[in-house]
Amino acid sequence: MSMLARQSILRAAAQGQHLGAAPTNARNMATLREIELRLKSVRNIEKITKSMKMIASTKLAKAQRAMQAGKEYGLANKEVFQHANDKPGARKLFLVVSSDKGLCGGIHSSVSKATRRAIANAPDSPLAAAEATPTIDADSPVMVIGDKSKGQLQRAIGGNMTLTFNQIGRDIPTFADAAGVADLIVKSGVKYDSVVLVYNSFVSALSYEAAVMEVLGEEALKESNGFKAYENEDDDTKDLAEFSLANAIYATLVEGHACEQSARRNAMDNASKNATDMISRLQMQYNRGRQAAITNELVDIITGASAL
Repeated sequence: MSMLARQSILRAAAQGQHLGAAPTNARNMATLREIELRLKSVRNIEKITKSMKMIASTKLAKAQRAMQAGKEYGLANKEVFQHANDKPGARKLFLVVSSDKGLCGGIHSSVSKATRRAIANAPDSPLAAAEATPTIDADSPVMVIGDKSKGQLQRAIGGNMTLTFNQIGRDIPTFADAAGVADLIVKSGVKYDSVVLVYNSFVSALSYEAAVMEVLGEEALKESNGFKAYENEDDDTKDLAEFSLANAIYATLVEGHACEQSARRNAMDNASKNATDMISRLQMQYNRGRQAAITNELVDIITGASAL
């Protein structure tokens, strides 16, 4: 066999051994140094989550006070539209009320799922059990407040989305924010007979649920019996419809903000508890490894002394 052929065979055998062999730095269990670094990382995460929980708790108290004041706007709207009749088969515009911030559990997924069910003409309640993805009505326009729900709905009903809003209600939402959204909706040119707001309803400091609020448009106000009894100019009815939409948006914004702060506080509380449990497990693992290392060193010392 020639020298060149022998070298080729040896090189191939060496490559095979290298591919089949385990890496030299492979370990069956973490070293004490790795456990120590992980403990430090988890402790830092625990400090962050506890701080975020305290901040969310403070903001929740303010958000609840704003929510109680904002609910008055929603109650006034219900009285306005109490005697207005919605036309069957009317074109509905869906407005999803969310936010731009995360780290608050599944609060954004809640309104996204409710929107898909509502657009699909599922049972009257948007919370009805519907596990399968419904067939989306291509004629229903959708507008979204907040980047989080926008990203979720973009994948499912991207063709229905006509307008999105962000940077609204970064702190406590104001009526000026709601009025700006209502003005852009009216000026967008989208045709609708009523606006269906999908938002999170505040149940308690520990729970929330998706809900809907429907605001009828200008034509529904004109056809209602209460308005027919008076002679109103067209501009008055149009202004009242836009003002009622702004009222409803403001009521849902402040309630959704309170739900967001509540969900974030609960999420950070759970994260802090999980970090505490993980720290306990890692600390026990570190102590056992350290004791084992000390025991092995003592055995080596005693064995060497006995040999002498």
